[in-house]
Amino acid sequence: MKKHVVIYDTTLREGSQCVGISLTVADRIRLFNELDSLGVDFIECGLAGGSPKDDAFYRELANIKPAHAKPVAFGATLKPYEDPEKSPMFKALIDAGTEYVTVFGKASEFQAREILGVTVDENLMMIEKTVSGLVMSGKKVFFDAEHYFDGFSGNKEYALDCLRTALGAGAECVVLCDTNGGVLPYRQREIIRETLREMPEIEGKFGIHAHNDSGAADYATVEAVIAGAFMAQVAVNGWGERCGNANLFTVVPNLTLKLGYDCIPNLEKLCSFAQRACEISNTKMWDFSPYVGRNAFSHKAGVHIDAVCKNSAAYEHVAPETVGNSRRIMLSEQSGRAAVIAKVGELLPKLGCDMDSAAMIIDKIKELELGGYRFEGADASFEMLVKQLLGIRRSWFILNTYKVVVFDNDAGEKYAAKQPSQDPDNSNSMTPQVPTASAIVDVTVDGREEITAANGIGPVDALDKALRKALTSFYPVIGRMHLVDYKVRVLESTLATASVVRVVVESSDGTNKWCTVGVSGDIIKASFDALVDSYDFMLDNFGEKN
Repeated sequence: MKKHVVIYDTTLREGSQCVGISLTVADRIRLFNELDSLGVDFIECGLAGGSPKDDAFYRELANIKPAHAKPVAFGATLKPYEDPEKSPMFKALIDAGTEYVTVFGKASEFQAREILGVTVDENLMMIEKTVSGLVMSGKKVFFDAEHYFDGFSGNKEYALDCLRTALGAGAECVVLCDTNGGVLPYRQREIIRETLREMPEIEGKFGIHAHNDSGAADYATVEAVIAGAFMAQVAVNGWGERCGNANLFTVVPNLTLKLGYDCIPNLEKLCSFAQRACEISNTKMWDFSPYVGRNAFSHKAGVHIDAVCKNSAAYEHVAPETVGNSRRIMLSEQSGRAAVIAKVGELLPKLGCDMDSAAMIIDKIKELELGGYRFEGADASFEMLVKQLLGIRRSWFILNTYKVVVFDNDAGEKYAAKQPSQDPDNSNSMTPQVPTASAIVDVTVDGREEITAANGIGPVDALDKALRKALTSFYPVIGRMHLVDYKVRVLESTLATASVVRVVVESSDGTNKWCTVGVSGDIIKASFDALVDSYDFMLDNFGEKN
C-alpha cells in the first residue's frame, strides 16, 4: 500500500500574503471549494480575528460542508502571562468554528530573545499555555515551529525543547518551518535526521513548511518527506511571503509520480485546477511552470519532436495526461518534416500530410520567419497557412479596401457626449469611452458587396468592429466572436518608426480560444492580417455548426 502524505494547503492564509494577490471573501470560498474538490487534506483558512475580511470568511465557512478537506484556523501563541480567556486572538481561534487550529510560535532562542523580547522560559510557557488551552477547549492543534532550522543550528537543545513542549501540551503534530527560506535541503535533511535521533517520539508527528528564498522550497519539502515528514505544507503556485512557499503543483506530482506516495485522489485534475485558481485570483499562469504550465510538455526542436512522435518518453519525464496537461508541438524554422506532419495531424486529422507537402510547408515557414513571423502559439494562423499552401483554404470574404482615420481629442469627446451611459441604471455613473479612431471596410461575399464603418478605441479596435459588422450580416455566428488579447512586438527597434512589427491576436467565441499572427512594417496591416486569419479560422472551425 502506498504511504499517504498529508497535503496541507496554506494558500488562503500565507498565499494571501504574496505581493500581487488579493482575494475577496467570495474568492476564498471558491478557492476553498476547488481545493476540497482537488482532494487536499487540510486547508488553512486565514488568521482568525485578523481582519473583517477574515471574520467574514469564517462566518461563510460555517455554511460549507467539505467533501474531503478539513478547514484549519490559524493564529499565534499567547503573549507572556496573557490570560487565554481575555485574549482576543485565543477567542477568535475558538470562535472560528474549525475542528483543527494551527498556532505558530518561536522555536529559536534568538527569535524569542531578540524579536519577542521574552526569556527562553517565557517562550516555552507561551507555547504550553496556548496549545494546552486550545486542546482543553476541544481543538486539535498543529504547532508551527517558526524558525526551527535556524533555531536548531543556533541552540539545538532549545529548539528541541520547543517541540517537546508543544507535543507535551497535546499538539497533534509539530511543523518544522524554514521561515527565512535560507537553509538548503541537504542541511534540512541533516537536522531532521538528528531531530529524529534526539526525539524518536516525533516520528509520524511532524510536517514541513519551507519558504523559497533560496529557490529550494520544493526540493526541501520532498527531501523532508523522504526523511519522514508525514505532512507537506504547500500553496497554489508557490504563493507566499517574499519569494513564496513550496509549490502545490510541483511538490504533489513529484511525491506521487516520482516517489510513489499517495497525496491527492485527483492528480489528473491538477492542470485544470491550476488554471481555475489563476482565474479566481486574477493572476496569469506561468507558462513554464513544471507539470501544469502551458509549455511544460511543449516541443520545438525538430529532433525532439521527431523523437516524441516515436516514443513520448524520449523527451517527457512523465505523461502529460497524468496531471491533466497535454503535449504541444511548436512549429518554427527549427522544425523538421516529422514535426510538421505531427502538427498537421494534430490540427487537421482528416487532412493528412506527406513528406513533399511537409517540405513545402517548412520552406514557407522559414521564409516567413525570416521576415518576422513566428508560429509558436499561433496555431490558427499555421492552420490557415497549411490550407493555403495545400490549396484548400476557403475564401469566406474578399477584402476590397479598408481605411482608418484617427480622431483628434475634441472629435472623440463630442461623439462620446452624444452616447447614452453604459450603465442603464446610472448607478455607477459610468463615462462612455472616448473613441479615438474610425474605420471603413469594403468586403464582398458571394458577389455581394458590403461597406460598413465603426468607431473604436484606437485604429485596431475600430478596424475589428467595422470588419465584424460587415461580416455579421453574412455570418451571424461572427457576433459571438471577440478579441481577448492583442500584443505588438517591434522586431527591429533600430529602424525606429520604420520598424517591422509582429502582432499576435487572441480571439474567442466564448467557448474556444485561438491565436493568429500578422507581420508588417505597417502596424495596421499587421493587425488586419492577424484579424483576417482569426475570422477565417472562426468560420472554418465553428461557423458551419453554428
